[in-house]
Amino acid sequence: MTATGANDSANRDGEVFEDADRLDLERANGRRHLAFGYGTHQYLGANLARAGLQIAYPALPRRFPGLRTAVPDSELRFRGDMLVYGVRELPVAW
Repeated sequence: MTATGANDSANRDGEVFEDADRLDLERANGRRHLAFGYGTHQYLGANLARAGLQIAYPALPRRFPGLRTAVPDSELRFRGDMLVYGVRELPVAW
């Protein structure tokens, strides 16, 4: 298993996260997610990054009420060939 596969599997562990395949930004034990590490291996900037995302994501629809993806979800291309997984690009329109 690649490093990417190992992290993907760990972050969706049904023994750790209830309904593990569902994105839940308010999950009670979300801090045990491996994206920022856990315990002694926790990334030092994790709290700053988390705060930035908690501020930015809710502010986007307020600042740009018509913000939407510019292509159908089926056209989004994902990167899975690196340690970091996500969309290659996310075209938006407003």
